[in-house]
Amino acid sequence: MKKFTQASWDEPLIKELSRPGRVGNEVPSDPAVRSKFKDPAALVPESMRRASVNLPELSELQVLRHFNRLSQMNFSVELGMYPLGSCTMKYNPKVSEMIASSDSMKGAHPLQPPETVQGILSIFYDLERALSEVTGMHRFSLSTAAGAQGELAGVLMIRKYLRDHEGGARDEILVPDSAHGTNPASAAMAGFRVVKVPSEPDGQVRASKVKELASEKTAGMMFTVPNTLGLFEGEVKEVCDAVHGAGGLMYYDGANMNALLGRARPGDMGFDVVHLNLHKTFATPHGGGGPGAGPVGATRKLTDYLPVPVVTKGKGGYSLDYGLRRSIGPLKGFVGNSAVLLRAYVYIRLLGASGLKDVSSMAVLAANYLWKSLDPEAYPASHGKELLRKHEAVVSVKGELPGTAMTVAKAVLDLGMHAPTVYFPLIVHEALMIEPTESEPEEMLDEYAAALNDIYAKLKDGSLGVVPRNTSVGRVDEVKASHPLTLKVHW
Repeated sequence: MKKFTQASWDEPLIKELSRPGRVGNEVPSDPAVRSKFKDPAALVPESMRRASVNLPELSELQVLRHFNRLSQMNFSVELGMYPLGSCTMKYNPKVSEMIASSDSMKGAHPLQPPETVQGILSIFYDLERALSEVTGMHRFSLSTAAGAQGELAGVLMIRKYLRDHEGGARDEILVPDSAHGTNPASAAMAGFRVVKVPSEPDGQVRASKVKELASEKTAGMMFTVPNTLGLFEGEVKEVCDAVHGAGGLMYYDGANMNALLGRARPGDMGFDVVHLNLHKTFATPHGGGGPGAGPVGATRKLTDYLPVPVVTKGKGGYSLDYGLRRSIGPLKGFVGNSAVLLRAYVYIRLLGASGLKDVSSMAVLAANYLWKSLDPEAYPASHGKELLRKHEAVVSVKGELPGTAMTVAKAVLDLGMHAPTVYFPLIVHEALMIEPTESEPEEMLDEYAAALNDIYAKLKDGSLGVVPRNTSVGRVDEVKASHPLTLKVHW
């Protein structure tokens, strides 16, 4: 018999809990209404009724307990380390959550007259100035909804700028082979042909290779610094010079800005357009599909091309400006995901300039400490073995058969921990991508490294067995789950 008194790995489906005739709702109690509508279904207009809804039948208490038990089965950064490389899943200060969920914030509406929301507009204006200072850009637009949309905005700005100044002859974007997949996707969506730039054995891009690939067809280059191998691109300024020398523009993917806060600015490196993932670098909720925020910044010559609206300050106060002369237009309604922007603002104000600098210091220290605590025979570095890592470390799990990295990741789950990112970047064989962030104490890093080392030892001597064994569904077939894909709709 199943026990339903607490969260358990065998929690039944809600349909399994259903019993005919049980209800968790009540029709209106007014006698006149009840006499008119003896059948609750009559409250719904006939044209809007479904023939068979087939919903589970439970009491309110059963529904409440079921979903609370499910919530206790979830993993979160409040329960343990969430070392997803490239994702930067770090702790979100609760004071930010309190402010973002305050009545003043929840009660604001984007269609209110500007004079009634001067407070929040002033905050967004100050946030835009802070992000400009952090990145070395002239101005930011906060409206883009996430990193991928920020990328698209950046390449659309490059396309429009070059068309205004040179026509449409430049139709190629350079993208390193270690880049996030959204880089080539964004470039292709903007109508460009993607030219892949190979990484060297040390994991970095050489300016000489960029010069070789750049031509009169080059519109620009999308570049992530540090790159997705966790390495700082040592020739970044020379790469920017090479692209500029060919007549192109430089786009900075800010996904890994967590490693550079307060220490290096994309604008000083030579970048023309920048996007930042506020839901990563500036500690707002991340994961589960959003919401996110991917503000886009530009140097002075590209400011008029930013997506609208932008927040402006004039004699009459703060307002949303939709009138940038050469803007690529709006990409999202109104100012963007306001609550995420507010959380980022609180985070920046709490830490200040010196605090942001401490964030990058601790993030780099934690990544290198954890990396150096791993057994180098089991988890050798894939590129640049002698180079300092930045915010994350990528290792190649040593193993003779495909799937070794996935097995290690599944074994991590059995220990009540969250697995790192697997199989990314694509240029790394059996990749584990680990990012502890600045949030984790030394004890947690020691525990995680010891777990990985112990898992590999058991994998090597054959004692690991089939993993995971302690999760709700056990080992699933990832290939079968995605191919062939069969979708069915049940009403």
